[in-house]
Amino acid sequence: MPVPVPRQRHVPVAETAHGSSSPDTSSGAGSSQGSARGSGPSPATGFSARSSTVAPAAVSPATVGSSVMRPSVSPAAVGSAVVGSSVSTSGSDLTLLVIEDDPAGTFSVPELLDAAGTRVRIRSARNLTEAERLLTDDVHCILLDLSLPGGGDGELASLEHVLRLAPRHAVLALTTSGDAERAAEAVRVGAQDHLFRDELDGRLLSRAIRYAVERKRADTAQVKLAESKLRAQENARLERGLLPTPLLQGSDLRFAARYRPGRSRALLGGDFYDTVRTPDGTVHAMIGDVCGHGPDEAALGVELRIAWRALTFAGLCGDELLSTLQQVLEHERESEEIFATLCTVDIAPDGRRAGLCLAGHPSPLITRKGRAAQLLPYENSGPALGLLPRARWPRRQVELGGEWSLMMYTDGLIEGRTGPGEKQRLGQDGMLEMINRQLAAGLRGEALLESAVAEVRELNGGDLTDDVAVLLLSRSGSRSRATG
Repeated sequence: MPVPVPRQRHVPVAETAHGSSSPDTSSGAGSSQGSARGSGPSPATGFSARSSTVAPAAVSPATVGSSVMRPSVSPAAVGSAVVGSSVSTSGSDLTLLVIEDDPAGTFSVPELLDAAGTRVRIRSARNLTEAERLLTDDVHCILLDLSLPGGGDGELASLEHVLRLAPRHAVLALTTSGDAERAAEAVRVGAQDHLFRDELDGRLLSRAIRYAVERKRADTAQVKLAESKLRAQENARLERGLLPTPLLQGSDLRFAARYRPGRSRALLGGDFYDTVRTPDGTVHAMIGDVCGHGPDEAALGVELRIAWRALTFAGLCGDELLSTLQQVLEHERESEEIFATLCTVDIAPDGRRAGLCLAGHPSPLITRKGRAAQLLPYENSGPALGLLPRARWPRRQVELGGEWSLMMYTDGLIEGRTGPGEKQRLGQDGMLEMINRQLAAGLRGEALLESAVAEVRELNGGDLTDDVAVLLLSRSGSRSRATG
């Protein structure tokens, strides 16, 4: 079915731009504003073709308040925010879709041109079905006659139908001044504003259109902002729920950890860690790093951590556990280029010995009583998970002693720069020097980790680009029960 042509009457004066005239408009448009208004408004709309192109005197605050303004907007604010050149719609064309059942064709001018330079093109539809065909992407605002029949039951059924049909468009409700209560209800239902037919003129209509378009944009932006905040809150709750809770009940080891994701405004990155105590009294600790630090890497890190915990409680350890984790990684990763490094430690129930497995990960740092911090042996370590299909990860036995602290970390802690603008990275040697200096200053536990992460960030000259995770397990000679 062909699209009906809008009922528009050609009025030459509507095509006249500022500073030009035509033979048809020289006698009318060239007269004063008062004489333009004196040509007489249309009985139905309150404005004529000439008054739509030549700006009349400024609308009074009372008129603006009754037909355009909301109570929270002052007349001065409307003048500056709607008519001023700073508004994004100033000087750009707008298209108005008029929906009214008027055999006389009350909106007969095809265009309006106001003092702000905004040209408003007018389309007309006699019913909602015709309006749906004329509602193209270039329509900015809809002017709906509230007396239009159809659309469902209720006094505002036609308005509710239009709001469902055009949820992204600005809508103006048109009625008579004697129906003010219905007009106000239309705004409460969802229209951006209302206009009274018997008070309407060209300038007031163009101002109301631009006001409604800008208000709809502001409302849409506000809705998107609120949705964005809700999503951020939900993501934060989800990420907090995915952070590990160490299970060390019954152990005399003290636990501390610090985590700083590389991506902005995130709680999780590609680094992950966990610590659990199995029924036989062994304490198992793990720290790992998925290459990259985006949301996909964070999700994969959580999957690997949960799989590690489940496999550990199932009794797997060493090479068998890491081989199974590699299978999990291979099934869950998005591409074959993604890999993960991992360090696992299982500490004997007496706390004096541990088994160490390294899968392409930096070796832990150990501090024993009366001795400087040093790295645990990293010879004969295996490759990162996901690199070799039939790799093996040997488990190395390590003597811990009676009183010690074991620090496990990801490479984000050692890959920062040694100073602002410097190219040299901190590395494991720089980290050892830093930790020994902080230990000499009497720092232990959480204070030690907090100071280490802060100093690495300061040396780097700002935020680190990679995720940082640090885990500290400590055992005192008195075997005092851990508090957390």
